[in-house]
Amino acid sequence: MSQLQNDTFLRALCREPVPYTPVWLMRQAGRYLPEYCATRKVAGSFLQLCKNTELATEVTLQPLERYPLDAAILFSDILTVPDAMGLGLYFAEGEGPKFERPLRDERDILALTVPDVGTELRYVTDAVSSIRKALNGRVPLIGFSGSPFTLACYMIEGAGSATFSRVKTMLYDRPDLLHHILDVNARTVIDYLNAQIEAGAQAVQIFDTWGGALAYGKYQEFSLNYMKQVIAGLKREHDGRKVPVIVFTKGGGLWLEDIANSGCDAVGLDWTVDLADARRRIGDKVALQGNFDPNALFANPAAIESEVDRLLASFGEGEGHVFNLGHGISQFTNPDHVTTLVDSVHNLSQKYHQIHK
Repeated sequence: MSQLQNDTFLRALCREPVPYTPVWLMRQAGRYLPEYCATRKVAGSFLQLCKNTELATEVTLQPLERYPLDAAILFSDILTVPDAMGLGLYFAEGEGPKFERPLRDERDILALTVPDVGTELRYVTDAVSSIRKALNGRVPLIGFSGSPFTLACYMIEGAGSATFSRVKTMLYDRPDLLHHILDVNARTVIDYLNAQIEAGAQAVQIFDTWGGALAYGKYQEFSLNYMKQVIAGLKREHDGRKVPVIVFTKGGGLWLEDIANSGCDAVGLDWTVDLADARRRIGDKVALQGNFDPNALFANPAAIESEVDRLLASFGEGEGHVFNLGHGISQFTNPDHVTTLVDSVHNLSQKYHQIHK
């Protein structure tokens, strides 16, 4: 593997000195980019795009050709995991992901087992290897997975949900069944992320998109405990360098201390959290990532720059900050506004780092 030319992102995750605050975007390879839409059309469908090594590599690199981002993130989907378990993932046009065989019966739930990641998800690790080679040391590559609980939400509901009524009914009526699903998911995610690390991922993120929908106490029992299990099972060093782990619970601002104590290296923040307060609460233990409202990218460039300035000032001087959105970028975002965001972060953040003083 080529020598890393820009390791600012990895150093920030380890709270080491950097010359500026690094930036990448959740869902940075996506429908807001016309070149992505063109490649997806060639692929024929979203799933075919994920499963085509050459095209997955192409779309991963597309945002890096436009913007001086400090990390690339594997182009894939969190639902490749339950698909590998035989639940039959498909994407209905305009409706999002769905499963042909959601987990509803006790017999099906108890039959759920950890898949052979090396076989069933080989296309993902092939993409990781291909992307890492194509990057040629330009920036680090991030691997990822959904959290055990977030995966379970889709597996039980059979699709996205506004209420999670099926999951929560199981949680209260048959917690034993939900715990079984979560344990299988956690063991699968460990295998999956370790396979990505061995294939070349230099940092990994756990997307706990729906953990914030849980009640206090239930979050710790049904989401955080299983993310701790995952983190404890991960390879934390590869090719002589630490592999940082980021945990992002959307809506998790109430539980930052608990998340910071999970064993992760960085905590992802959505836009509802005060960055200065988050730093006071956990910034001496872990790095912080995120916090910019994705919808602020709809505003004019001056307003975007002002919001970047506000967030950088909120974090203040010192290390351990990775700039990112508080959730994925919208498909309706003007690509030129992302240029403003990235350039503003790089330019305005230098004064907060000792290397530039």
